[in-house]
Amino acid sequence: MPNMKPRDEPELPDRTPTGRIHLPSLMVALTIMLAATLYPSLMTDSKAQADHGLALALFMAMTAGFVRGVGFIPVQPVWRWLFSGWTCLLALLLATVLKLHA
Repeated sequence: MPNMKPRDEPELPDRTPTGRIHLPSLMVALTIMLAATLYPSLMTDSKAQADHGLALALFMAMTAGFVRGVGFIPVQPVWRWLFSGWTCLLALLLATVLKLHA
C-alpha cells in the first residue's frame, strides 16, 4: 500500500535545519539582558523619559539573539529570518543609531 497521508497536511522541506549554539548571538542577548536589568536608564532619552524605539530595538536584538543563540532555527523562512543572527545584528545597529542620535 502506498504512503497515504491526508491531502491538507503541508509538505515539510526535506532539509531539516540543524542548530548549534551560536555564541555571538547568545553573548549579545545575555549582555542586553544584563544591561537592561542592571542599568535601565540605558533605555531613556536625554529628558530621562523612556525611549520606546530604543527599547524595542534592544529587545528585538535580545529576542533574536536568544532564539538563534541557543541553536533554534525555525523551518518557515519568515520566522527563520526574523530570529536569525542577522536580525539580531540589524536590531543592535538600529539601537546604537537611536541611542547616539537621541
